[in-house]
Amino acid sequence: MSLQTVGSQRLYRQIAEQVRALIAGGEFAAGSRLPAERDLARHLGVSRPSVREALIALEVEGLVEVRLGSGIYVRTRDGATRPARARAAANDWGPLELMRARELVEGEVAALAARHARKAQVAAMASALDRMREEAQAGVVPREGDEAFHNAIALACGNEVLSDTVRGYWHARSGPLSTRLGDYFESPASWNAALQEHDAVLDAIRDRDGTAARTAMHHHLQRAYNRYSASWRRAHSS
Repeated sequence: MSLQTVGSQRLYRQIAEQVRALIAGGEFAAGSRLPAERDLARHLGVSRPSVREALIALEVEGLVEVRLGSGIYVRTRDGATRPARARAAANDWGPLELMRARELVEGEVAALAARHARKAQVAAMASALDRMREEAQAGVVPREGDEAFHNAIALACGNEVLSDTVRGYWHARSGPLSTRLGDYFESPASWNAALQEHDAVLDAIRDRDGTAARTAMHHHLQRAYNRYSASWRRAHSS
């Protein structure tokens, strides 16, 4: 008896497969513009963020290209055979879903850190923020300092499961889809805004105010989600 492994597929990948099949079947010819994100979402009966993740996956794979201020186009045969930046694994999380999960979990992590953090752990958070500023001032995307800041909060929350969960989020964020979305989103202005939001989180943790820490982290991740989405819309809107 020959059996194949049964696996689940992320929603955004199911959407990407449908669009890929339409391209292969000639519904969308090479060089043609894809329908607007909202139209694809309506026809497929899914959310616009899920469509957005699917389009990013197709772009990473080299099947479509984003033309700033114009739209998303099917690559020509030559373009479609260019090496992809990095193909996402079938079980990779969608970057926008990841942001929503982080908002829920890391808000509670920050609240716990406000209650449990030791002085040395608060100092580690402050050091990570200093590192972010140094990276930003040097013209480097401050991802290392950003990751260090969020992981320092997670380590201070007093729960190893939550700490491991936050580290898992950051591992997922290093995937090709999140990296590509970051290419649209990350800029000196976005990182300056993020630094101010991080300062608010750190201030609340220093004050041992769990409610304020939760609120500040929610605000930061909501704003980050909005910046990601707005940057993507600007990139391909006509």
